[in-house]
Amino acid sequence: MQLIKDQQIIDNTWQYIADTDELKSGDISVSFARWQADKQQLLAHDGKLGIRISSADSVDELVDDLDTLKLIELDFPDFADGRLFSQAWLLRGRYHYQGEIRAIGHYIPDQVFYLARVGVNAFSPKMSEELADIINKLKDFTVNYQSSIN
Repeated sequence: MQLIKDQQIIDNTWQYIADTDELKSGDISVSFARWQADKQQLLAHDGKLGIRISSADSVDELVDDLDTLKLIELDFPDFADGRLFSQAWLLRGRYHYQGEIRAIGHYIPDQVFYLARVGVNAFSPKMSEELADIINKLKDFTVNYQSSIN
């Protein structure tokens, strides 16, 4: 599957490992709950580590781990839940996270410009047909009325 990272279409090299699945080699992401439960085992993993957070998870609990985590996936439950916008801003603005922040789940192309404004730099659409539309939506506006992360 392809995704958009830094306004370029690239192949996804990451694999999400569900809580009940065996760990695999390579670049993996796990749930917030699995990170908390299996952190020591995951730190010994051969490959890059990422975490998938939901709207209810607190990025404040990840501060000490941000240097280890190379990917943070924001799993949008639906397009009307904006709490992950705040989580992205906290990661970039308060905690100066430098890794990839990827939007997944139920966001809509009309939201990607605003997600980029708060620090999201990657987008994984449900359908590959949305890739071109998302890149176009990232360029919707050329003037910003207020400062933000970008």
